[in-house]
Amino acid sequence: MTRSNELAECVKRSLERYFKDMDGEKPTSIHEMVLKNVEKPMIELVLARAQGNQTLAAEMLGINRNTLRKKMQQLRIKG
Repeated sequence: MTRSNELAECVKRSLERYFKDMDGEKPTSIHEMVLKNVEKPMIELVLARAQGNQTLAAEMLGINRNTLRKKMQQLRIKG
């Protein structure tokens, strides 16, 4: 299994548990919830790997530095 498949399976299992835990309640804003819960730790980990170098972190993420800075601000990640 490739790493991307492992990640996809992890997300799938987490969402299945989420729906089970909802116990019939109608969920809302699932897309936003998943993105925030994946994006923040991903950016924090990549920044740590890049030793705080935002240019390098942005390259690793495949986004430009301004986008990274905007996401850091939105997600309240300290730089």
